[in-house]
Amino acid sequence: MKRSFLLVSCLLTLVSTDTFAQRGLDTLSLKSIFHEPYLAGVRPSFNNFALDQKSIVYSWNDSARTGTEYFSVNLDGSGFKQIAERPELGTFSPDGKRAIFAERGALMIGNPDGSNKRMLFSAPTPSFMPVWSQDSKFVAFVNAGDVWTADVTTTSVQRVTNKKPSDPNFQVRGWASANTRLVLSTSDNSGARDIYFPEYVGRFVTPGNVKRGFPKNALYVVDVSTRQIRTLLEGDIRMVSVPVSESGRYLAVDQTDHYQKTRELGVYDLSDASYKIVFKDSTQGWLVNGFGDVRFAPGADVLSFTSEQSGYNHLYTVNPDGSGLTQHTSGEWQVTWYQWLDSKELLFVSTEVDPGERHVYRYDSQRKTKTRLTSETAFRQDFRLSGDKQTLVYGKTYFNTPTDLFALNLRRPNREIRLTNSIPDRFKAIQWLQPEYVRFTGRDGVTKLSMEVIKPPVLEPGKTYPVIVFVHGAGSLQNVYKGWSENYYREYMFHHWLAMKGYVVIEVDYRHSLNYGRKFREDVTGWMGKYELEDMIDGIDHVAKEGIIDVDRVGVYGGSYGGFMALYALHHAPDRFHVGAALRAVTNWENYFWANPGYTGPRLGHPEKDVENYRRSSPLTHADSLSRPMIMFHGLIDDNVGFQDAMQYIDRLIQSGNENFELMVYPSERHSFVKPAAWYDEYRRIAEYFDRWLGAQKKGPGN
Repeated sequence: MKRSFLLVSCLLTLVSTDTFAQRGLDTLSLKSIFHEPYLAGVRPSFNNFALDQKSIVYSWNDSARTGTEYFSVNLDGSGFKQIAERPELGTFSPDGKRAIFAERGALMIGNPDGSNKRMLFSAPTPSFMPVWSQDSKFVAFVNAGDVWTADVTTTSVQRVTNKKPSDPNFQVRGWASANTRLVLSTSDNSGARDIYFPEYVGRFVTPGNVKRGFPKNALYVVDVSTRQIRTLLEGDIRMVSVPVSESGRYLAVDQTDHYQKTRELGVYDLSDASYKIVFKDSTQGWLVNGFGDVRFAPGADVLSFTSEQSGYNHLYTVNPDGSGLTQHTSGEWQVTWYQWLDSKELLFVSTEVDPGERHVYRYDSQRKTKTRLTSETAFRQDFRLSGDKQTLVYGKTYFNTPTDLFALNLRRPNREIRLTNSIPDRFKAIQWLQPEYVRFTGRDGVTKLSMEVIKPPVLEPGKTYPVIVFVHGAGSLQNVYKGWSENYYREYMFHHWLAMKGYVVIEVDYRHSLNYGRKFREDVTGWMGKYELEDMIDGIDHVAKEGIIDVDRVGVYGGSYGGFMALYALHHAPDRFHVGAALRAVTNWENYFWANPGYTGPRLGHPEKDVENYRRSSPLTHADSLSRPMIMFHGLIDDNVGFQDAMQYIDRLIQSGNENFELMVYPSERHSFVKPAAWYDEYRRIAEYFDRWLGAQKKGPGN
């Protein structure tokens, strides 16, 4: 085997972006994939609905090199125009007659369109989080960590809390009890550990220390007139959602322990300070709940929420006294978003048709009837419901079609209305390959898996092709679906480029991924890597049945959790994976526990108590056994997966006498790179490394 070497160097600028901007943008090449302006442009981002609810404002630019620009379009798709400057975004009162604006730290009150503004509050420190009372007469906000209220009619202001300098800052959660009380919370991180992410490219090295750990949270109710504070909850808890009913009488608290093993949804009746648990759940794995989805129905004291208690995430309602608990949806599919239309009807989005699609449904909670409002196969995301509850705006994508904004008129939901048409001609000029979306069953005969396969444009009879397996990051993420990848759009284009070189590119949504049910996600609890690896190998074997791939030439790569899995695969299945590239990889899960206990603890427990979970999950444990060529990439100032992980792993390789690895360091990049030159340099090296070890003969397009 060819002798490899240790390469540690600083990043040089390898792309002349100004020169390249003049050419090559209608050609798929490594430079065009990572160059700004990007081939696909920057996706339009919803900004806000207009006050008359007839149009939206969104931000977008075609190049990524210019400043963000703002546009408006009517909800029927007409009237597209550019706005000269960013629209003022105020916090609108419930009655829609006033708005609060933050200007240079001061709070101004005026008309919703920004006219007739006058000073409401000013202080040497900026003010945050203006929260309107339900009757639109008062505003609560935070300044210097304390809570203040203002009467918007008289502009009189009073201070409600008076914390000590060492105490944590207050946050306003909402108004309650006919605007006489406020719901507040604090999060105390003072007991957290200092974690260091040193920075090296300045004049002096700086330690880059940050506090990381589980905070102590507390929830309070304060009487605005007397300023008396009553503590409702405090301790080692995670408050996911704290909504107040429109009547102001009920306060719901959705909480879990920090390791997300138990969930308690309770309701305080603020009229008599009573508390009732209305729903409980527990698991040996970890719960995925909340995301702000606990809410009261408008005009009714009915609480709605979602839960995976049945095995899949579904919609429930319950009365504040705990009666009437009802599961409204069921089946081997997930509700991924919902919103009330009125006290009886809801909209929800689900995976019922297929995990790789999202469709919108209208649901009557009393009749328990649903109507599907969308029909076209697509992946829909980022839903926004207009204030008048008549229009739903969202992003929509399909294979090789980057996301644009669409609208659904709920009074006439017979068609989806395209609001933006932002895909550049340079993108359309490229002959993109057609990804294959595959659903197959894993080795246990039960687990259903999703996979994307991109093949070379022409398959020669009798020829087998080398394979590259891409592993998505985060662990808990869905990246295989029928659309353009929002999380990995650079990699999406890179995979097309690799396929045109002669590789078959595979990606499997392994167990741990989201939106496939509780068991699918929780199987990896206590041993990350084991089941994910099985699913990746099962994906390779499924494609191998076609007789088009060379199972003795398989590469694997990914970033973050995907980088961890690339290393894990090389260690635990060297007979199936023959070369790997690990980007910003976790090599030692104990490091990541101290840097991000909210992620690692629920999955692996505590490193001082659950030693075996960390030992068997960490590539560092098996570094001495690395027998396949591997290249690592890491940003030196990564403050998510610290550079310590790369150094510990590389040192173990050196001490074991391993010569079969390479390392590339990027001194000014963090976990997610921002400079096109760094992206290009990294993926050029990945492509060259795979070519060297897997032997693809064809040059990539636009080389």
